[in-house]
Amino acid sequence: MASTISVEFCGEWYRIDEGEELTIGREADLDVDDDNPFLHRRFLTIVQVDSMWWLVNVGSRLSATITDGTGSMQAWLAPGARIPLVFDETKVVFTAGPTTYDLSVHADSPKFARIAGQDDPAGETTMGSVQLTESQKLLILALSEPMLAREGSGMSSVPTSAQAAQRLGWQMTKFNRKLDNVCDKLDRLGVRGLRGGPGKLASNRRARLVEHAVLSRLVVREDLPLLDRSQEADED
Repeated sequence: MASTISVEFCGEWYRIDEGEELTIGREADLDVDDDNPFLHRRFLTIVQVDSMWWLVNVGSRLSATITDGTGSMQAWLAPGARIPLVFDETKVVFTAGPTTYDLSVHADSPKFARIAGQDDPAGETTMGSVQLTESQKLLILALSEPMLAREGSGMSSVPTSAQAAQRLGWQMTKFNRKLDNVCDKLDRLGVRGLRGGPGKLASNRRARLVEHAVLSRLVVREDLPLLDRSQEADED
């Protein structure tokens, strides 16, 4: 039986049949945003090698975060790297400049079946052992709010530190200290792309934090009311 791949972005579907290839970028088969100069003209490509479909990063600067759709598996796709598309659904998230994009890749004949995780009494799956303080979770929520609030695949802007601090009602010194703490914590747990250094700006660190937090389900849409409740508590 022929093996095909379908990609969904902003409600539009792109089908890739055997022997075909799909490029993703600013000037590609899937043109995600032709107005963003930070995005590679050709950033990702989906190609079949023998019977296996692969997602390949053909860019030179940007990386992408890959997950199986449940957050139980997550990978960091650096320039020049590739990863097999073995799940029925694969989520792809990447940031170029101030904008974060996400799309989903669907395989009609997945190589691996998704195995349900161990559920807690509330019926929710435990996705890792990261323990966040209340303020750390609020910080992540403030940064992730645009991505969590919108429906479906598409694009959103990661708030600046000033915007996120204002959303929380915090001073910038408090926000930056909390951001350093949560990034250091996740970096020690092996999350890549959060530690600062030459060529790694704060905006990239914030975007990487949002990518990881949303895809690993550290924060979910149902957590968003915590932001308003926190501000109401500060005003009391």
